[in-house]
Amino acid sequence: MSSVQEKLHDLRERNAHINKGGGEDKLRAQHRAGKMTAHERLHLLFDRGFYDELYRFVQHNSTTFGMEGKDLPADGVVSGLGAIGGRLVYASSQDFSVMGGSVGWMHAWKICEMMDMAMKAGAPYIAINDSGGARIQEAVDSLRGYGRIFYYNTLLSGVVPQIAIIAGPCAGGAAYSPALMDFIIMVDKIGQLFIAGPQVIKEATGETISAEELGGALAQATYSGNAHFIARDDADAIEIVQRLLSYLPSNNTEDPPSMATGELTLTEDEALNRVVPDDPREAFDMKEILHRVFDPDSIFEVHAHYARNIIVAFARVNGRVVGVVANQPIEKFGAIDIDASDKASRFIRFCNAFNIPLVSFVDVPGFLPAWSRNSAASSGTARRCSSPSPPPPCRKSPSSCARPTAGPTSRCARRASGPTASPRGRRPRSPSWAPRAR
Repeated sequence: MSSVQEKLHDLRERNAHINKGGGEDKLRAQHRAGKMTAHERLHLLFDRGFYDELYRFVQHNSTTFGMEGKDLPADGVVSGLGAIGGRLVYASSQDFSVMGGSVGWMHAWKICEMMDMAMKAGAPYIAINDSGGARIQEAVDSLRGYGRIFYYNTLLSGVVPQIAIIAGPCAGGAAYSPALMDFIIMVDKIGQLFIAGPQVIKEATGETISAEELGGALAQATYSGNAHFIARDDADAIEIVQRLLSYLPSNNTEDPPSMATGELTLTEDEALNRVVPDDPREAFDMKEILHRVFDPDSIFEVHAHYARNIIVAFARVNGRVVGVVANQPIEKFGAIDIDASDKASRFIRFCNAFNIPLVSFVDVPGFLPAWSRNSAASSGTARRCSSPSPPPPCRKSPSSCARPTAGPTSRCARRASGPTASPRGRRPRSPSWAPRAR
């Protein structure tokens, strides 16, 4: 029988082995590529670098295609919980140094356990993605793991905030989970998000395209709108997460964090009278108004690179968090197109789910009169942008989609024409999808 000292020595050796991930050489390769390791990312994410790692000694259970007896430390994903800004948060961080961070059944099981705990505790969940995709040696079990992750994404949607960091490749089935989450942060020149890679595109269409052009941070933030933020590196991505969480409640039963002191300070700003030009055909920068209305340095813009003709952001009014939706006259003269309405409606639905009041700033000539967009804009665009309605049940739990939870306030900066004049300042009366009391 082993002594206590021998058991402690064995435990220390096993912990040291897991901390090395796929080995010293692969960890150095991570650093040469400009990436942190999975453990380093979590140390930087949580307050004072402290977190409790869970399921540390989990191993895969595959026995086929050379997997029997193969050692994969922590099965390629580090999972745990800790505090960010003093509040409980759950997280998982994929380890690219262990078999390329590929997702097997136990790997997926660890991620789902974190998501399940986050839902039960009413705490945000953060996923740091750095994976080559499905572990083909585990075949259908790997795909089953992905399906379970997607299922938990839908369970958490509208219940607790979900944030994804794309800190490396996120290809194939791995790309679906971030797309189901609330916010995506991509590391510039390193993060890649796509369903089919450049080689598949070339085989299918004959088109030659680089991975960066296809699924890089700039492409996903500018053209598809999948990415909400672009980070310079891993450290910058984590800073964005920490700041984002400072505006969000832990779950849909709480109010956003407040910095209000209880004192109301009212000041006159005469410069506001000079921002909007007298000529209605002359554009102006709506951000000048926003920075004068809200608390200093409190505006945190979301989707800054996508559909720039409309602005969505978090801000504070006397210390209290609000969501901001504003037309931007210097981009397409503030006209609403399909991308702008999708961007705004998604943000409005999120604010509604998490009890964040809305403030709208309106200066819009109407819908963009482009022939290629008219047919869709005249119906779908108006419908999506017309009211702060919650999403359908597939994106939110039934309890949170019963009715709008945060009343909107509209401010008309200069004009609102046609169908754009009526929607944003009022609350819908009785949505047809709302659950009825029995």
